Amino acid sequence: MIPAPFSYRRAASVDEALAVLTEHGDDAKLLAGGHSLLPLMKLRLAAPELLVDISPIDELRYVRTDGDDVVIGAMSRYHDLQGDSVLREHAPLLAHVSGVVGDQQVRHRGTIGGSIAHADAAADLPAAVLACDGVLVARGPKGERRIPAAEFFVGPFTTSLEPDELLTEIRVRKQDGTGWGFEKFTRRAIDWAIVGVAVAGGSVALINMAGTPIRATATEEALAGGASNAEAARLAAEGTNPPDEAHASSRYRQHLAKVLAERALVQAATRG
Repeated sequence: MIPAPFSYRRAASVDEALAVLTEHGDDAKLLAGGHSLLPLMKLRLAAPELLVDISPIDELRYVRTDGDDVVIGAMSRYHDLQGDSVLREHAPLLAHVSGVVGDQQVRHRGTIGGSIAHADAAADLPAAVLACDGVLVARGPKGERRIPAAEFFVGPFTTSLEPDELLTEIRVRKQDGTGWGFEKFTRRAIDWAIVGVAVAGGSVALINMAGTPIRATATEEALAGGASNAEAARLAAEGTNPPDEAHASSRYRQHLAKVLAERALVQAATRG
């Protein structure tokens, strides 16, 4: 498939990218690693008039601690995150999930910020950040604002970012001593998850069970009330209405959510 015609700009700094977004608004789309946006453009499900390539912005590639938080630059690539010693120590769920996204090619190009801003409900890292109660930091002409992950994903491929804002970093509280688990079911290793589950302590997030990543609130409430992992996992699909399409029916996804939730909870009980 061939994308619709578009113009191309290359931004070397955050300020330069913001200037272009301010000038072009909704007509512009940021390009980070390209592994999420470009397939949509080839299918003509996305047709921006202007692509703003932010891949040269090295100032947004970092992992560091800031008090009780771990801070991740939005342009950090999956490959760098999976082996980062700070992330592995203080946010091991995010390091692990970064290492199981797609294949080697994807992990060497894809960025955590690109995945989160793209807001695909089938992606791994948005749900992992949601399970960690992460905070997304956006910068725009009016300054910087911090958005809880629970308020960031507002619909399919839609976030609370304004058209002239750029996601600059992801913040999560240090997960030291917190049990974590991650399970997903795919047709092939490189495919998007049919269903996935991310666990951080008593927080449980679901992949591809709605138009956005969501929390399995019934499971979380059961765990808080003292239910066993098996009892809590049986509630993982409660209140969900997952997509019903060729690769998996809605009912099958609900079944998977329960199975994967129990596996991820068992993992979490042995980690941390």
